[in-house]
Amino acid sequence: SKLTSLGQLEMTWRSRVHFHPLLVRVLHKSRLRYYGKPEKKLDMPYQAYFEVADGSGMMSMVLWNSLCPEWYNSMKVGTVLLLEQYAIKTSYPFKTQPTPGDSQMKRFATIEISLNVRDPPTKISIIPEEMVKPEWGLPEVKYRFITRSELDGLPNNHSCDVIGLVTFVGRAERARKREHGEDFWLYRWAHAIDGTSDQPFILELFATSQPDVFEHIHPMTYLVCTQMRVVRDLTENPSSTIYLTTSNESQIFITGWHKGQPYTKDTKVKNFIQWTKTQSEADQMKKTVIGGYYPFPRPPNNFLKY
Repeated sequence: SKLTSLGQLEMTWRSRVHFHPLLVRVLHKSRLRYYGKPEKKLDMPYQAYFEVADGSGMMSMVLWNSLCPEWYNSMKVGTVLLLEQYAIKTSYPFKTQPTPGDSQMKRFATIEISLNVRDPPTKISIIPEEMVKPEWGLPEVKYRFITRSELDGLPNNHSCDVIGLVTFVGRAERARKREHGEDFWLYRWAHAIDGTSDQPFILELFATSQPDVFEHIHPMTYLVCTQMRVVRDLTENPSSTIYLTTSNESQIFITGWHKGQPYTKDTKVKNFIQWTKTQSEADQMKKTVIGGYYPFPRPPNNFLKY
């Protein structure tokens, strides 16, 4: 059928009501958002953002309401979608922006694709990877993997992806979203090593929309975290309190979930796998820890400073 591109949509969307089908690849995926309120009677008040791209550039796509439970888990990073009967809206200005792996990619930020059950009822098809043709010109998923030795040189809030062998995982903890609110964030601390430094990655992992992964992070698993943000305390001793925290678009993968993921082709991931083959499992097991209270960043040594 006649396809359109994201670039053409941006130029012509105001003058059209019906749009030609789109063929895009998912490059980023946000966590699922629940926006239900007691006074609003919505059956499934869910929303999820995706960043999708074709040969012309990248645009946001929003999955609404009952389409979320139906499609959210199937739309993985790297999935190719054929979209028909979608709507185009001006973009929501306050949403979070993931950092694209390809800095040269053009970004269409004024509009977003809206997928709904009605007005119009969107038709979504997933194209299996083996049927994707090179002539469609769809971009590959690119990553920004860093090693532990590179971390100390990175600025605050820098976006990166990491892979490591888990040596510590803390218990799940809760933090209030707002001072006196009823809602909590759920998170846990983890340490992962990659052989490039004596220090581990210190990871603050908030529960994303992947409970099956979040609950099963164990020592000795290979952990991949994407779209992490660098947090460094710029006040006292910057190197001692550098850690990574999840963002709205972070994805977490553990042993058993890596097969077929786009990052398996990345050079730094391959280097890490080579390094793990040189390690003795028994030696690493002795150094692993699980659970317990993990105060971080650590409080100062004496009370006066505190």
